[in-house]
Amino acid sequence: MKIVDAQVHIWTSGTPVHVHRQVSAYTAAELLHDMDEAGVDGAVLHPPSWDANANQVAIEAAQAAPERLSVLAFFDVTAADAREQMQRLLDTPGVLGLRFAFLKPAETGWLTDGSIDWLWPVAERAGTPVGLLVPKALDVVDRIATRHPGLPLMIDHMARLRSTQDEASFADLGKLLALARHPNVAVKATGAPSYSSQPYPYRNIQPYMRQIFEAFGPHRMFWGTDITRMPCSWRQCVTLFTEELDWLKGQDLELVMGKALCEWIGWDAAAS
Repeated sequence: MKIVDAQVHIWTSGTPVHVHRQVSAYTAAELLHDMDEAGVDGAVLHPPSWDANANQVAIEAAQAAPERLSVLAFFDVTAADAREQMQRLLDTPGVLGLRFAFLKPAETGWLTDGSIDWLWPVAERAGTPVGLLVPKALDVVDRIATRHPGLPLMIDHMARLRSTQDEASFADLGKLLALARHPNVAVKATGAPSYSSQPYPYRNIQPYMRQIFEAFGPHRMFWGTDITRMPCSWRQCVTLFTEELDWLKGQDLELVMGKALCEWIGWDAAAS
């Protein structure tokens, strides 16, 4: 079974946001070493907001290890040459899609002020998968998915509300489950251990994870970690899904642990 992490960060400069490891760099070499120790075959790099060179750092890493790393890149959608930037990125080996977190002050209004609206039809025509960190904005995602049914969307972190744990983390679960009616919407089940105040295997959040699985199915639920902010080892992030969820077995497990993600973003190298 191929195990592919749907979201990790590497960086070589900047100060990570406080929930991530407070180190000046977490390099591709360190990442690959840690993946080997955990038994993780591949990972999708998400350039972090705090490193000004994050796109290039991720792209270089993916090009050096294309069977193990790929990239969902980021750019300023309000730039004068935004369309050209997007095309250049998507033409770059290693880049398999886009991801927007809307974390910087200048980005927080993009979803609602029209700044990013031009991107949806362009990405839809190209079949470009787009990841979105959108807590408290699932209504907007519903509208986007409705208007652009050919646009592959991925919701980060099970739509968990930031800086919360336990039941509070899943306050928007109903809205997330409602998005399952859109076949072009998938969920990244990333970061699960950090959403529980309990110790491994985090039994109090497992019922929420099962509801998501039952709504979206194994082809649209992707395991992952966001490892640099996890309270446990990478191996435990793996075994939480492979050993502790008695309802996730066989082909369904294989899909959730990496096969479905690779199909969604068109990552043939990792799937082979």
